[in-house]
Amino acid sequence: MKIAISSDSGNVSGHFGRAPNFTIITIEDNKLIEKKVLQNPGHTVGSIPKFISEQGAKCMITGGMGRRAQDFFSQYGIDIIMGVTGTIDNVIQKILDGTLEGGESLCSPGGGKGYGVEKIHTEADDNHEHHHSHG
Repeated sequence: MKIAISSDSGNVSGHFGRAPNFTIITIEDNKLIEKKVLQNPGHTVGSIPKFISEQGAKCMITGGMGRRAQDFFSQYGIDIIMGVTGTIDNVIQKILDGTLEGGESLCSPGGGKGYGVEKIHTEADDNHEHHHSHG
């Protein structure tokens, strides 16, 4: 499983769009097998979700992000965990321990309480009739 973390000097960035870089970690059999730091590709609408998707990450960990960004991530099938703070290494350790808590449940299906993800999908679904994309 690949997970992306918005990062700033080794800490989780409070706002994902303004994060200087993204730490992409790969976890297999509950072990960290790869960790790489990539520069933020630039904050145009939809560019970061596309970039994260191209890295193969299935989960985005960040301090916070706006509604439009959340919609883009859900279009790519990427889970979002917001409200996370601390050092990247600490967050990685919590992921491995299964103790990471944000405003939403962790990436593994059924792993969390499930209140965050449904809430986002429900609101996004409700907005589809009124959603006009400016491509």
